[in-house]
Amino acid sequence: MENYFAITMTEDQLRAVSSIGLAHMGDAVFEILVRTWLCAHGKATGKGLHQATIRLVCAESQSEKARRILPLLTEEELAVFKRGRNAQVHSIPGHASRAQYGEATALEALLGWLWLLGRRERVNELFCVMMEEAV
Repeated sequence: MENYFAITMTEDQLRAVSSIGLAHMGDAVFEILVRTWLCAHGKATGKGLHQATIRLVCAESQSEKARRILPLLTEEELAVFKRGRNAQVHSIPGHASRAQYGEATALEALLGWLWLLGRRERVNELFCVMMEEAV
């Protein structure tokens, strides 16, 4: 039986996943990390918890966080990031610019790719850098 909590896909398997598919996975990874971070930092109270999550996972916030980690990316990670940024998205939320949405999608694609490769430590390392100023 496959363990989907600790899945590790091969490079060949990952090449078959679209950029949108990687971003779909990365969106979930980022949200669960944000929710965990909020709980771990004592911000898990009242209705403000949902609002705090939304503020951190919105495209504008993700775009800013993506720019923070760009200098830390390896060539391989940067290639995945660029692949995600160039994904053909059909709708952009009104509160985000096309550039912000592209960077947010790129970040999600990178996180999805790393997660599916089984590189949880690298995901955590990048996430910690993203969240440094949020404490």
